[in-house]
Amino acid sequence: MSSLYDYPVRTIEGVETTLRPYEGKVLLIVNVASKCGFTSQYEGLEALYRSYNDKGLVVLGFPCNQFGAQEPGSAEEIKSFCSLTYDVDFPMFQKVDVNGRDAHPIYQFLKKEKPGLLGTEAIKWNFTKFLVGRSGEVMKRFAPADTPASLVHDIEAALA
Repeated sequence: MSSLYDYPVRTIEGVETTLRPYEGKVLLIVNVASKCGFTSQYEGLEALYRSYNDKGLVVLGFPCNQFGAQEPGSAEEIKSFCSLTYDVDFPMFQKVDVNGRDAHPIYQFLKKEKPGLLGTEAIKWNFTKFLVGRSGEVMKRFAPADTPASLVHDIEAALA
């Protein structure tokens, strides 16, 4: 694949697509989980999405069950939890692996483009965030502990 936008993904509703509809947008791609110590970040992610969506930001949530089995639910359960608990309106996708040989190709791409501390590619936990610029370049990688509010400066710079 030549571009992040070409990899196949499946929406939380089960529709096969790519990220091509988001080309030209600033993306914040996050591996999320419903039973994680960072789960409350859904609220901040939704706030970012609502504040900056009309300027070109799209938050994309990819549920992941690789860290302490913190996302055990079905797609319908995940969707319901996000909607009822955090009023999530940003696009969500089917559960993926982010590490290992079954890591989703999007995460293989993101990790290669923006490794973590000391050059390690592995994602350490849920709510790792990748900021992708309008032309598809991976601009920055944020740790799970980085709150959505702490990303505002970088998001605004990417949107400028």
